Amino acid sequence: KKEMGVKPLQHKKIIKKRSAKVARFHSNRFLRVNPSWRRPRGIDSRIRRRFKGNTKCPKIGYGSDKQTRYLLPCGMKKFIISQMSDIEVLLMNNREYAGEVAHDISAQKRKEIVQR
Repeated sequence: KKEMGVKPLQHKKIIKKRSAKVARFHSNRFLRVNPSWRRPRGIDSRIRRRFKGNTKCPKIGYGSDKQTRYLLPCGMKKFIISQMSDIEVLLMNNREYAGEVAHDISAQKRKEIVQR
């Protein structure tokens, strides 16, 4: 069976230390509080003071391995294509980067980029 596309470079196995997203404190209680994480800075905050039984604050140790960070499941890094000249750059590094057409590209330009 023939494989289509370019084979990515060898890399370490991608292991995510923590898959659960950390929600912002009180985001479940108030609609006005967005769930995207913000560090609590209140002087009496139980979360900031890391009391037992409270929501965990994300720490530096939750980060992924530096060698596998930003890798897609296929083993390549994402490269946003926003104009025709970006394809030339992508072709030079086509075993390391996978191209993705930018969201604000028109259908006509998109067609040209995909054909290229």
